[in-house]
Amino acid sequence: MDATTSGTPTIQYHNIADQQIPTTVAASTPSFNRQTRHCFGDATPGEFPLSANPSIVLHVLTGCNLEPQDLAKLEASYSFLATCSFFRQPAHFAPDHELCLSELAALDMCQKRAIFKPMDSEQRHQLKLRCGGSWKLVLRFLLAGETCSRREKSQAIAGPGHSIAVTSKGSVFTFGSNSSGQLGHDTTQEESTPRIIRSLQGIRIIHAAAGAGRTMLISDSGQVYAFGKDSFGEAEYGVQGSKQVNTPKLVESLKDIFVVQAAIGNFFTAVLSREGRVYTFSWGNETKLGHQTDPTDLEPHPLLGPLENIPVVQIAAGYCYLLALACQPSGMSVYSVGCGLGGKLGHGTKNDEKQPRLIEQFQTLNLQPMVVAAGAWHAAVVGTDGRVCTWGWGRYGCLGHGNEDCDSVPKVVESLSNVKAIHVATGDYTTFVVSSDGDVYSFGCGESSSLGHNTANADEQGNRHANVLSPKMVTSLKEINERVVQISLTNSIYWNAHTFALTETGKLYAFGAGDKGQLGVELVTNQTERPTPERVELDLS
Repeated sequence: MDATTSGTPTIQYHNIADQQIPTTVAASTPSFNRQTRHCFGDATPGEFPLSANPSIVLHVLTGCNLEPQDLAKLEASYSFLATCSFFRQPAHFAPDHELCLSELAALDMCQKRAIFKPMDSEQRHQLKLRCGGSWKLVLRFLLAGETCSRREKSQAIAGPGHSIAVTSKGSVFTFGSNSSGQLGHDTTQEESTPRIIRSLQGIRIIHAAAGAGRTMLISDSGQVYAFGKDSFGEAEYGVQGSKQVNTPKLVESLKDIFVVQAAIGNFFTAVLSREGRVYTFSWGNETKLGHQTDPTDLEPHPLLGPLENIPVVQIAAGYCYLLALACQPSGMSVYSVGCGLGGKLGHGTKNDEKQPRLIEQFQTLNLQPMVVAAGAWHAAVVGTDGRVCTWGWGRYGCLGHGNEDCDSVPKVVESLSNVKAIHVATGDYTTFVVSSDGDVYSFGCGESSSLGHNTANADEQGNRHANVLSPKMVTSLKEINERVVQISLTNSIYWNAHTFALTETGKLYAFGAGDKGQLGVELVTNQTERPTPERVELDLS
């Protein structure tokens, strides 16, 4: 766990007066007698040597980058519970002298998180209540959000025909198709090499999302910038978004919401606030996302139903449905809402859901979801134990079960049983899985060479475009001798797919369709795709 993503941490030592230690020793006292301390005023002398300065204990707890569950286990132990009780009343730590040391340690680590720092005391209190009334639960909520969305880290987005790359410092590069101004350079010309968006100079971007002809960027202050098609979703019938914006424009309707993530489907857009609330735009039909609005409505609407009072750490948008990863005191869970065709909502049926509904199958599988991914027609989850589950339309083998059958409930990908997964990405009938050691596996539709299984017979187009029904290691990425930490692939039924692989050192590799310059690498004459990973000349570290 990285508890210092927002800079070098400093431990705040609290001003606790040193306690006087009696030094009177009678002449008859043996030299080996243990010396005791009077810890707090007239209290009974104790033998715990750190009682004179509890900040030392707090320093140990926060300096070791302990997980929230580790703090809870420590608090549950008898000896530590006694320590907490021992310090609780006299220590007078700010801001709450009623907190035990494990809670203080959790609060201290929360204060190092970038989205927690700007919150005032009332906002922090409300977040604590929303998460379950404990700073350990708040810490788990914050860390879970960072884990599944690469918030404040470098990231690459393989959008429909265009691409976005965000550096660890928050600078943004775009390239590829630009017919709607979705690259943000105040032109509509294609770009085949990464180009920085200069109008965002001085603004640190922590998250990016791409849709058909549209880009959304989120700053570290929670503001949302959008450009390209001036709409939040395509109309089910007819054309929407005829207006276009060629440079990043602040989304005024979101100015009062501190946003940390965005997800763009075909008919709608969803955003996630730092408090874990989900808001949606467009596709305002009561049978779809639970609110009745005009299709061109530019105002966000809260997602109604069970998630109104449950904090969400990640959202993922498919073609016509939305997944939400929720963080509750009892553990992590996944909710789905929208179109249920193909069983992609995960409830054992093909029915639509107008409000978020809990996917109960993960409890049956005894799996704690850690990351969710919503492809156009299928979905995937990685559990904390490294297992991978898929469900929905199984066309081209995108579920990884060795066939093309549909599954209406999450099913473990058994052929990955010896792999501990940490990341999953889905596209249009395509799935990628990243293991803890950086290996990459892909399966599903091989169109546009986007699976990466092309090293041996790169000149044979049939082999290049072959579908893969079960997970297969992408050996072409193994050969780059870099540990891959993120995969992004095109999630659109209308565009040829391309894929990005981001390494631990900030190197970016691209393969798949490149006819619009979306790979960021030079293609030879008459070449429209890249069958093997090639380094993009861009350092995201």
